Amino acid sequence: MLEETTVHLKNHEEIRALFGPRDEYMRRLRRATGTQIILRGNVVHVQGTAEQVRRCEDLLKLWRDILGRNEEFLDGDVVRTLDSNLEGEELHNDVFDNNGRSGDVQTVPTEPRNRDVRAGRIGKDKVSSIRPKTDGQRAYVTALAENSLVFCDGPAGCGKTYLAVATAMRALHAEEVRKIVLVRPAVEAGEKLGFLPGDMFAKVNPFVRPLLDAMNDMLDYDQVKRYMANDVIEIAPLAFMRGRTLNDTFMILDEGQNTTTTQMKMFLTRMGVNSRIVVTGDGTQNDLPKGTKSGLTDGIQRLSGIEGVAIVRLTGQDIVRHRLVRQIVSAYETNRFGDDSKG
Repeated sequence: MLEETTVHLKNHEEIRALFGPRDEYMRRLRRATGTQIILRGNVVHVQGTAEQVRRCEDLLKLWRDILGRNEEFLDGDVVRTLDSNLEGEELHNDVFDNNGRSGDVQTVPTEPRNRDVRAGRIGKDKVSSIRPKTDGQRAYVTALAENSLVFCDGPAGCGKTYLAVATAMRALHAEEVRKIVLVRPAVEAGEKLGFLPGDMFAKVNPFVRPLLDAMNDMLDYDQVKRYMANDVIEIAPLAFMRGRTLNDTFMILDEGQNTTTTQMKMFLTRMGVNSRIVVTGDGTQNDLPKGTKSGLTDGIQRLSGIEGVAIVRLTGQDIVRHRLVRQIVSAYETNRFGDDSKG
């Protein structure tokens, strides 16, 4: 015998967040619970057996609670809640206690962007924060707070660069450091770009774009531009780091897997008094010439176990981009079709 229940949503913003892009989240909820879900106005009608309806209603309540607590509802939240075999209050407590998004969670405070203040999304004096969204990210943020040198190896989309930049901005605002230096090896990913016109920044800009994208997501463009003009934020190709000693500086080396062991040693020894270093990379995406050992892999092997050095390994479970990214990474890790270079 079919039963029906209704769930009243607050407004269009809540509907859009819970239904997801092109109603993707609701389609997955429908498949997972075996119910029929129909939206009329701001009222969700759920039809199915008593057990199906109860399960769907519990999940919708949980989704609304997550959205209310975190002011966002992400693909990862859908995966965690739908994959759980727990029920009712047990499910609610498991999600909020173990997914790294609530309770005693290490957050990264950031300054409010001017455009958010003008739009009324945040108060002028309010400090926003960036939350780790998985257990792996939570461990990463804790490592960043407690160590002077952190290596983070993980697949695309797991937040390793974004959280490093957020931590650097927090340290700068708290006056723990005076400067941020963003570094990336100028290694092309399988393509030869040829001669790039312009000054040094224009030449290196394509390689450090992911770092700038993360920074522009946290600060207004004018703020970033002002920091760069005053040399508070510096962008440098890896080769230009030789011979320098950087004090009171937060250094981030992105795409560390594309450094050689010699380059990695050179970069790490730039650390001066009261400086911190984060090296991020994905050991599975090495663009170095065949037979060249990655500086990221070598550095992790050599320096693990040293006090003040943290090694963090993120996995596909920490990917917070589109759900397909997690599946794409998993498909390539299985190497089910072999290496295309062999045939």
